[in-house]
Amino acid sequence: MANAKIVVVGPGEIGLITDIYNQVFSPPESEEFFQRRFMGRHNITMFVAMVDEQHVGMSIGFEVMPTTFFCWLCGVLPDARRLGIATQLMHALEAFARDHSYNILRFECQNQHRPMLHVAITEGYDLVGIRWDTSTANNVVIFEKDLR
Repeated sequence: MANAKIVVVGPGEIGLITDIYNQVFSPPESEEFFQRRFMGRHNITMFVAMVDEQHVGMSIGFEVMPTTFFCWLCGVLPDARRLGIATQLMHALEAFARDHSYNILRFECQNQHRPMLHVAITEGYDLVGIRWDTSTANNVVIFEKDLR
C-alpha cells in the first residue's frame, strides 16, 4: 500500500484537476466542464493524492443535501492503481464530511468499474440503489456510508 499525501486544493487548481481527470477518464473534459458542474454547489472540496511528489489521483465532493455529502469523482492514474490510493482519497472525503457535520457520504460508480465497487464494499458502504445512466448506457450503483 502506498502512503499517499492527500492535499486539499482550491479553485485555482482546476487546471490540475482537469489534467488528472483526463489521464483517468474519457472522454477528456475542459476546465469549463468543472466550473459548470460546480455552479450552485456548496462545500466543493477537491483533494489530490501525491506519491513521491507526483500527482497520482484526485477526488471531488460537494453537498447535495444539508445532511449528505456527495463524492462526485474519485480517480487514480493507471500506473498508481491497486496501491490503496482511492481508499485514502475516500477516507479524506469521509473525514471532511464528518468534520462538517454531514451524516451520510454518498457516491455513485458505474457497474463496470469493479475496483471502485470493491473499495465501496471493503470500506463499509451500503448499496442503496441502481440507476441507468443514459449518457453512458450503463448501470450506475449508488452507495452510502453512515458517518454518525
